[in-house]
Amino acid sequence: MMEQDPLSQLRDIHLPQPGGFWPPAPGWWFLFAIALALAVLAFVLVRRKQRRNRWLGVAKRELLRLEQTAAADNDWFAALNQLLKQSARMRYPEQVPESLSGEPWIRFLLETSPKDRVASRPVVEAMVNSAWQPVPGCRPEEAVAFARVWLGGQRC
Repeated sequence: MMEQDPLSQLRDIHLPQPGGFWPPAPGWWFLFAIALALAVLAFVLVRRKQRRNRWLGVAKRELLRLEQTAAADNDWFAALNQLLKQSARMRYPEQVPESLSGEPWIRFLLETSPKDRVASRPVVEAMVNSAWQPVPGCRPEEAVAFARVWLGGQRC
């Protein structure tokens, strides 16, 4: 018998062809689907928040227009109060703020003003009362400053 070399019977190692870039493995498809869903969700949430706060940009532009036409007469203060009531109606529809006047309106403005800023009660009282008094008891600059602070704290 002939002795055979066992190593001569071995074949060369054949490695499989390396996988290409496409198509990705199922795990990558799953990861892509999750990332796409999160991106769509983030877009929808940001868009919804922008729509909810659109009134705030309009109110700030209107306040700027009122500030430029500031006059110490009761019509100007009535317009400022009307702007604040419209803004309050958009932000707090369940409390029906457009029906408030006098002391309840003053209390509402003070309660809903930003907590990190102190709103001066005398300024708010003078601003609200100046809308119907023949001689306003408030300076327009003080009223605009309060309105700016109040609007600044009203994000939804």
